[in-house]
Amino acid sequence: MYSDASRPSEPDAGSAEHRRSQLAANLTVVRDRIQRACERVGRDPGEVSLVAVTKTFPASDVRLLAGLGVRDIGENRHQEAEAKAAACADLDLTWHFVGQLQVNKARAVVRYASVIHSVDRLRLVTALGRAATDLEQTVRCLVQVDLAGETGRGGVAPAEAVEMADVVSVTPGLELAGVMAVAPLGVPPGPAFARLVEVAAAVRARHAEATWISAGMSGDLETAVEHGATHVRVGRRLLGERPSNR
Repeated sequence: MYSDASRPSEPDAGSAEHRRSQLAANLTVVRDRIQRACERVGRDPGEVSLVAVTKTFPASDVRLLAGLGVRDIGENRHQEAEAKAAACADLDLTWHFVGQLQVNKARAVVRYASVIHSVDRLRLVTALGRAATDLEQTVRCLVQVDLAGETGRGGVAPAEAVEMADVVSVTPGLELAGVMAVAPLGVPPGPAFARLVEVAAAVRARHAEATWISAGMSGDLETAVEHGATHVRVGRRLLGERPSNR
C-alpha cells in the first residue's frame, strides 16, 4: 500500500506490478464476499455491481483496476474526481459521484459522471437537469435516503423519497435509477437496510425503471447484499487504508 507521501502518479514497472498484485488479491476477496452473501439468500452474484471508490488514491490505481475488469469508479470529491476522470479519459469507465454534491458543482460533475448517487434536494435536481440538457447528456440519478437522521450525511427522509423520485423522473436530462443510503453509524446495519428496501419498493411501485439499490460499503457489504443491494460502494477493502489526514 502506498503512503500519501510516496504514492506516485507515474509508478515504475516494479511498483506498478506490486500494486496490481495487491489490488487483484483485494478484488478477489471482495468479489468472494459478494458471492457468498448472494449464495446465502439465493441471489445471482451477477445482480450486484461493484463500484470501486478510489478517493485519495491515484489515477494509476484506476488504470490497474480497469485492467482487472472493474468498470465502475466512484468518487465523492469533485476536484479529485475531475482530475482522475481526465487522466483516464481513454478508458471505458462509468464514473459515479457518491458524495454530497453542491449545487454550484453540478455542471462540472455532469461533465464526467454519468451516475449521481446523492440526489436529495430539489435545487440539485434542477441544476443537474439543466446541466445534463445543456451538455446533451443523460445522467442516472439515485435518491439518497437518510436512514438515521444524521446531520451532515445528506439524504431525504424515507417518507419523502417517493416525492423526490417523482421530480427526478420528470426532469429532462435525468433518468431515475433508484435509491441510495449509508448505514447509520454505531448500530447493526440490517434494520436500516431493511427500511431502505421498503423505500425502494415504494419508489419502484410508481417508477418501475428505478431498480437500483446502492447500499453497502467495506464493512457492511454482505448485509446490504443480503437485503437486495444492486450496487455496493467499496473503497478501503479494495484499495487499502487511507491516510488518517485524508
